[in-house]
Amino acid sequence: MLNQFSRTQLLFGAEGMERLKQKKVAVFGIGGVGGYAVEAMVRSGIEDFVLVDDDKVCLTNLNRQIIATRKTIGKYKTDVMRDRILEINPNAKVELRQCFFLPENADEFDFSEYDYVIDAVDTVTAKLEIIMRAKEAGVPVISSMGAGNKLDPTKFQVADIYKTTMCPLAKVMRRECKKRGIKKLKVVYSTEPVTRPLDDMSISCRTHCVCPPGAKHKCTERRDIPGSTAFVPSVAGLIVAGEVIKDLAFERK
Repeated sequence: MLNQFSRTQLLFGAEGMERLKQKKVAVFGIGGVGGYAVEAMVRSGIEDFVLVDDDKVCLTNLNRQIIATRKTIGKYKTDVMRDRILEINPNAKVELRQCFFLPENADEFDFSEYDYVIDAVDTVTAKLEIIMRAKEAGVPVISSMGAGNKLDPTKFQVADIYKTTMCPLAKVMRRECKKRGIKKLKVVYSTEPVTRPLDDMSISCRTHCVCPPGAKHKCTERRDIPGSTAFVPSVAGLIVAGEVIKDLAFERK
């Protein structure tokens, strides 16, 4: 029967589509990368999501985040993403966890419930905890490396963390994963050299903070505020989603 996923089924087959429908994916970080990853997954037939983020849509998110519009500024990203998911597929199930995932609250999450985990957060501490918890639960996990301060979306690659080059975040993650005995980790990373953002205080969040009222984590707290574009984080998110979708639909290990 013709349905909204018929074009995808021409490639994945009925069994692949049924597998996607039954899978539960947890996405940590609903920003430039995570938002596009969720978008692609729901449009591909995945119907069960756990969205983890405590941030609100900000004016400066409009340049790159699929959930960011003038109407959504000030709203929780998880709320906006849930509404978007349900507009695409009303049958989807969406669990919201409005918090920043940290070692301090990690015990509140049961990773054994998930069929796949996407790490699309910014901080090394949170990334490592997500990866460790997923590995301990025997759940596949894919981690997004740095997408800020980049201009060339064609430089993204999928690789094991220990085979990455150039990316400063991947360098830190390689070291920390090795310390923790993590033997392998699928990541999406860029081989493009980092472009140093302009030091322009007239447009800096440090002196002109526009974070929504009540935001728990403001840009002024960040050590560095990266530059970003519409066409780099989005590509990273779509690559992440593609790996998850193919792994689940075709039961790739």
